[in-house]
Amino acid sequence: MTCCCIICFIIDDVHELENEWESMQENIAAAKTLRYRCCPNCSLRSEVWTQAQNSIQVKLCSLKNGGESFGSNLMEENYRMEKVEHLPGPSIKDQPAARRNLDKILEHLENDEVGIIGVWGAGGIGKTTLVKNLNNELKQIDVSIRSKLSFGVVIWVTVPKPPIDIRKVQAQIADRLSLEVNTDQGSEESNASKIYQRLHEQEKSFLVILDDVWEAIDLDKVGVPQPKDHAGSKVIITSRFLDVCNQMKIDTEMKVFTLDEDESWHLFIENAGDNANRVDIQPLAMGIAKECGGLPLAITIIGASMRGKKRAEEWEDALESLRMSEPNDKDTGDKVYQVIKWSFDSLKQRSNRNKRRSDIQSCFLYCSLYPAAIPTNDLIRCWWAEGFLGEHDTYEKAYNRGITIIEELKNVCLLEEAYVRMISVMHDVVRDVAKWIDNSFGDEHSSVIQAGIELIKISNVEVVSASVKRLSFITQGIQYLPDNFTKCPKTTSLLLQENKSLVKISDKFFLSFPVLRVLNLSYTSIRVLPSSVNNLSQLRALILGYCYELKELPAIGNLCNLQLLDCDKTGLCCLPEGMDKLTNLRLLNMPLRKFKENIDLGVFHELQRLETLHLPISHEDVGATSFDEISHLPNLTSLFIKLDSSSISSLKSDHTWMKRLKRFHITVGNTKIHHQVPFNKSTKAICLIRFDTFNNKVWLPSMLQFASHLYLKLCLCMDLTEFIRNNSFDGLKSLDINQCSCGFGTSIEGSGQFDDPMPNPELLRFHSVNHLKNVSDFGHFLGLRFSKLRKLNLHRCRTLTCLFNVGGAFSVPRHLEEITLTHCFRLRELLAQFGSSQTTFVSSEIPRVRKLRLDCLSALETFGEPESMWEHLEGLIVIGCNGIRKLPLSIQTSNNIKRIRGSSEWWSQLEWDDEKYKSNLENCFTNIL
Repeated sequence: MTCCCIICFIIDDVHELENEWESMQENIAAAKTLRYRCCPNCSLRSEVWTQAQNSIQVKLCSLKNGGESFGSNLMEENYRMEKVEHLPGPSIKDQPAARRNLDKILEHLENDEVGIIGVWGAGGIGKTTLVKNLNNELKQIDVSIRSKLSFGVVIWVTVPKPPIDIRKVQAQIADRLSLEVNTDQGSEESNASKIYQRLHEQEKSFLVILDDVWEAIDLDKVGVPQPKDHAGSKVIITSRFLDVCNQMKIDTEMKVFTLDEDESWHLFIENAGDNANRVDIQPLAMGIAKECGGLPLAITIIGASMRGKKRAEEWEDALESLRMSEPNDKDTGDKVYQVIKWSFDSLKQRSNRNKRRSDIQSCFLYCSLYPAAIPTNDLIRCWWAEGFLGEHDTYEKAYNRGITIIEELKNVCLLEEAYVRMISVMHDVVRDVAKWIDNSFGDEHSSVIQAGIELIKISNVEVVSASVKRLSFITQGIQYLPDNFTKCPKTTSLLLQENKSLVKISDKFFLSFPVLRVLNLSYTSIRVLPSSVNNLSQLRALILGYCYELKELPAIGNLCNLQLLDCDKTGLCCLPEGMDKLTNLRLLNMPLRKFKENIDLGVFHELQRLETLHLPISHEDVGATSFDEISHLPNLTSLFIKLDSSSISSLKSDHTWMKRLKRFHITVGNTKIHHQVPFNKSTKAICLIRFDTFNNKVWLPSMLQFASHLYLKLCLCMDLTEFIRNNSFDGLKSLDINQCSCGFGTSIEGSGQFDDPMPNPELLRFHSVNHLKNVSDFGHFLGLRFSKLRKLNLHRCRTLTCLFNVGGAFSVPRHLEEITLTHCFRLRELLAQFGSSQTTFVSSEIPRVRKLRLDCLSALETFGEPESMWEHLEGLIVIGCNGIRKLPLSIQTSNNIKRIRGSSEWWSQLEWDDEKYKSNLENCFTNIL
C-alpha cells in the first residue's frame, strides 16, 4: 500500500471521529437537562457518557495504531533516503597528515571546476580510511556555512576486484537509493537507465564514492550521470593505480603518502598498547614501527598483533622476523602482505594487455635485490641482460620499454619517485613482500639478498644453494671473495657493487657461475679483474663503473655474448685483448686514462652491432683512421669521443653519416682541458677547445651542420665573423663561448640584408669573452638576429657596458624569457639607446622576461626602459648590486612576481613610489644571505 493511500484512510477516520464527537455532544447536552429530576435519570446521563467514552477510546486507539504504522513507514522511508549514511571504521582524529588530506578533498568538492577526484596510493596506505572519514564528516558538517557540501545523497560503493561485474556495482547503488534492479545476465543497460533517471531527475546533487578501483569503470554504463552534466555532483575514485584514475578522466588527483616517523609511532602505540613504552621494550617497539615504513595498514595490524605481549623476547623475535622479510604472525601475512601481493598479481594481467612481450613481475622482484635507492639506468641494463624486456631491435627500444615498466610500477605504488633524478625507491614493506613472494616461488625465482647488511666475507652467508637464481651483496663492507664458493649453476645475476673495501678477487671465484648474465662490480676498489672472468661465456652485462683503481682488463675474447661493457671512471689505459671478438656488443663505455697504446686497426670494424660508443681518451685522442672506422658502424646512434688534434686535417669533409646519430658529443682540440657539457637525450654537441677555426674551416662546417650545441673554449676566434657568415648553422639551438678573445671586425655595410646564418639558437652563453661590449654588437657583426632566443647568460665579461643597444638594425629579442648576468663589473645599464634617437617599442616587440638574475654588477644602477619589459617577471634575484636603489614601477605593481631574493640590507634601502607597493611584495622577498 502506498503512502498516499495510507494518508487518505487516516483522514477519513479522523472525519468520522469528528462527526461522532458532535453527535455525542448533543446527547450529553440533552442528558444534562434532566440533572434535577429523579435518580433514574442519573443512570441515563451515566450511560450516555460511558458510550461516548468507549466509542471515542476505540476510535482513538485505531487512529493511534494507524499513525504509528504510518510513522514507522515514514521513518523507514526517511532512513533509506538519509543523505549520508555513517560508515564504521578507524578515525583519523589524531593523524595530522590524514586530516590535511581530508581537508584537501573537501576543497576539491567545493571547486566547481572539479567533477571527478582520483585518490591514489599504495595498498594499505589508508585511502579507504580517508574517504570513510570524509563520508562521515559530510554527515556532520554545517551546510549552512559550506553549502556546496550539501549533497542530496552520498553513495558508497566498494568496487569488486577484476573482472568487474557492472551489475554488482549497480546493485550497491540501487540498494542505497531503494531501487529495484535486475541482477540477471544482460540487465546492465536497463539498470543503468533506472539509476540515471533516479539520480538525474530526483537529486539536485550527488556524491558517488567508488572505493578500491582496479580497472577503469565507465560511469555511463553504471548509470551515474557525468558530474560535468549535473551541477554540484561529484565522483571520488580511490585506486592503487594512477593510470586507472587517468583512464576515468579525473579532473584532479591526490596521492596519499606514508606517515612520518612521529605519526607512525603514535599510531603504533595506539594499537600496540602501553607495553610498547616500557623501558626494556620501547627500543624494540620503535624498531618494529620503523620496519612498517609509515604504512598505516602495517602499523595497525602489526601493532595490534603485539598488544598484550609483555616479554621483551617476544618483541625481539617479532623484530627479527620482520627484518628477515617474514610476517611475524598470520594477521600480518593475511592482511598486510596479501594486500600488497594483490598489486603484484595485477601486474601479470596488465602485462598481458601489452602486446610487446615483457615480464613485469620479474622486473618488480628484481628491484628487491637493491637495498634502498635504485639507479634507473643500472636497473634497466640488468633487466635487459636478464631478458625481462622482451625482444627489441635496439637497446634504445629496450630502454624505453624499461622506463615504461618503471612508470607502471610507480603508478601501482610498487615503486616510488625519489628526490634525486633517475633514482627510484622501493618502500621497505613492499620490498619485504617482494622477497617473501620471491622465496615462495621456490627454486625457479629464488634469490639470496644480503643488500644493505654489513658483511666482511660473503662466505658468512649460509643460505646459498645450488639452485639460487640471483645473488645480491650490495653492501659496504665485503673485503674478500672466497675461492671455494658454492657452485651456482643457475645463477644469472651477481651484484657486488658498493663494496668499497673489496680490493682483490680470487681467480677461481667466477668459475662457480657458469651461466652468469649480469656481473656488477661498480664502486669497488678492485685493481685487477681475474682471468677467470673470460670463462663467463653467457655474460651479457659487465659493469665496472667507478672502479678507480682498476688499471687493466684480462683478455675477454671468450665473452661472445657480451652486450654491455661499462668501464666508466676507471683507471684503464688501453683496450683489452680480444675486443674485436665481441661481435654482439651494443654498448661500450670505456674512457681511457693516460692512453698507452694506439687502437688497433679493425677493432671498431668488427663491432657492427654497436649502438653506443663512449670513448673519451685523456691526453691522447682517437685518430682519423679509427674515427673513419667508427663512421661506418651501421647501428651507431650515440657517440661520445675526443678527436686527435694532430690528425684533424686528414678527416674526411663528408660527414653525412652523422645524420643517423641521435646524440653525440665530439670534442676537438686540446683535450687535456676538462670541459663538462650538459647532457640530455637529444644533445648533439661539438666542443672546440684551444682550436683554430681559421685553419680548419673545411671539415668543421660539414660536421657542425648536424650539431644542436656549439661550445667554444679558449679558441682563437679572431676570424669568427668570417667563419659564421660564410656558413649555415640552421640546426644550432645553443651557442656557448668560454674564455675566447673574439674580434668581430668591422660591420659590413648593409649586412642586415643577408640571411641569418644562425637563425635558431634559443640559448646564448658568454663566459669571460674579451672585447664584448654588448650583445647587440655581437649579433650585428655576425649577422645574427636571435629571433628565437629564450635564455641569455653572461658571466665575467669585463668589457660589457650594456646588455642591449636598442635602435638601428637591432632590437631586443622578443622571445627572451630568462636573463642571467654575473660578475660583469662595467655593466652600467641593461638597455641603452642607439645614438641619440629615442626608440619607440611596439608592444608585440617587447620581450616577456620571466626570470632575471643580477649578481655582482657593481656599476649597474637601473633596469632601463621600457618598464613594460619587466611586467611579466616572476622571479628576481639581486645580489651585490648596491647601485640599484629602486625597482621599476612595473615590478612594484606586478601581480605576476612570485619570488624576489636578495640581501635584507639591499631590500631595506630600496626606494618606493608608494609604501603599499613594498608591503604588497614583502611576502615575495627572501633573504638570500
